Amino acid sequence: MPSKTKNPETKESKAGRKNGNDSKLISIRLPQEMLEQLRGLAGQKGEGGYQQLIKSYIAGGLTQEEAPKPAAPASNALDQSLEVIGTPAPKKKLTRRANISALSASEVIAEDIRNLAQNLEPYHRFFAGRTFLITGAYGFLGRYMVHLLQYLNEEVLDTPARALLLDNFVTGYEQRVISDKNLVFHRHNVIKPFHTDEDVDYVLHMAGIASPAYYTKFPIETMDVGTIGTRHMLELSHKKNVSGFLFTSSSEVYGDPDPKHVPTNEEYFGNVSVTGPRSCYDESKRFGETMCLAYWRVFNVPVKIVRPFNAYGPGIRPDDFRVLPNFIEHALRKEPLPIHGDGRNTRSFCYINDAVEAIFRVLFCKESGEYFNIGNPSPEISVKDLAYLVRDAMPYKVDVVSIDPPHAVYATSDPKRRCPDITKLQRLTGFEPKVPLEEGLRRTIRWFSEI
Repeated sequence: MPSKTKNPETKESKAGRKNGNDSKLISIRLPQEMLEQLRGLAGQKGEGGYQQLIKSYIAGGLTQEEAPKPAAPASNALDQSLEVIGTPAPKKKLTRRANISALSASEVIAEDIRNLAQNLEPYHRFFAGRTFLITGAYGFLGRYMVHLLQYLNEEVLDTPARALLLDNFVTGYEQRVISDKNLVFHRHNVIKPFHTDEDVDYVLHMAGIASPAYYTKFPIETMDVGTIGTRHMLELSHKKNVSGFLFTSSSEVYGDPDPKHVPTNEEYFGNVSVTGPRSCYDESKRFGETMCLAYWRVFNVPVKIVRPFNAYGPGIRPDDFRVLPNFIEHALRKEPLPIHGDGRNTRSFCYINDAVEAIFRVLFCKESGEYFNIGNPSPEISVKDLAYLVRDAMPYKVDVVSIDPPHAVYATSDPKRRCPDITKLQRLTGFEPKVPLEEGLRRTIRWFSEI
């Protein structure tokens, strides 16, 4: 291993100084075996390869705010073995990891929350003076719910809502946790029982590891939160005699549906592999649904199940590796948008405001023991056409390229079509999607640009 000597100034760095580029020269010392691990991980991390992975560790080393320690252990020694040497960037040059925490400062999100509160005006009485328990409270969907409760308390409700907010940040961002006298944060892993002396009116079990990039890294944790965690929340709901328990399932319970069942309604049994690369997530959600209905039938717990279809929008992790944030991240870096294979697989996308509104409509509806698709059926769009939409939304030219799928979860097991039939949701809750894909895409790109 080389010694800690100062790196000589290169021609490129000299040229950079002459051109006013004040970037710092960073060196990373890696043993050969570690470099091989990086190369081995390239396929798992995406098309950026090990060079892009090294860049991500450099960014982590230059973070201005102290990063939280992960709640789950690293999957291998690599996460703990990189040694970054160099002078940190000037404070004004915060990395994405630091800026990502500024969700509450986002004007895009502030606009969304105001619109969401207005769209849910008929349900404001269900919020006033009630106590909510939200697991996964600082995940993608959960954080919008917390923002909504905070806004309602400050701007709308005479009697504030109260919430117990649970998260252990396996895949969430810990910075700037929202917590006050009414919205109380508890660092908690739901695979352990949660005890509180407070009365609880509504439980929203939002905790889960939904991104393939993360549930293939944490398969056991993924299964635990969908099974053991769900059981603990159902037990608590039974003891507290709640008015409503909502389980966040997934459209993944349908697997790769037969084309005859697309758009897919709630009565389709699914075409799911119990041994495939997605099975840790798919089967934990299917088991969770069965557990919920058992508690409804045996103990009359008022359960409601939602199956979101491709929710997206501001607040989604830029490194989520799902198709839309992946396209936007590449576009903002002026890199080609990578399509896995021929790009013919189709999806329909639901903007986060629509998804959260639909979830609360389900939570407050009088029907229990029911399960609902959550999504926007229009348009059902191919991945290739989605890439073109992202490309055309950028103010500069970016290319679209086809690549080999980097992981089996995207290659052999990626569903060919995914589009919901939301007739049941519309009939029982009156929900209608409000945000077209083009508008939601513009808002999401705007948020990504903010951070």
